[in-house]
Amino acid sequence: MNPTHSFPARLVAVALLVFAAAAQAGDTTPTEQLNRWSAEAGAPGSAPRGQAFFNSRHGAEWSCASCHGTPPTRQGQHASTAKSIAPLAPAFNAQAFTDAAKSDKWFRRNCKDVLNRECSAAEKADVMAYLLSLKP
Repeated sequence: MNPTHSFPARLVAVALLVFAAAAQAGDTTPTEQLNRWSAEAGAPGSAPRGQAFFNSRHGAEWSCASCHGTPPTRQGQHASTAKSIAPLAPAFNAQAFTDAAKSDKWFRRNCKDVLNRECSAAEKADVMAYLLSLKP
């Protein structure tokens, strides 16, 4: 085999493996997200605490429910931009919390809007436990 011909083939094979791994890296389930945040918090998430957290204003203008609705099982609307928001509860939106990086990004952004800080792992676990408790 000519070594000059094998290099491009190897390069393509490596690129395909990297692409496949990157595509799968974001794949997760809402339950896996709950388990991750519960492990980080050192305690399981609590649906009642999550519901209270979700609906509270925390001394600020907005709560999570301000945009996502109460309960977050239907399409929501951003409080200031009026942009549509897909249902947040996984039972009502098959794409909710299926990408760990997106979940982390949106929790970081939304917690800063609601709390003026990032959410703790325990707060994320509680909210996720609440969202997973919502069924059709």
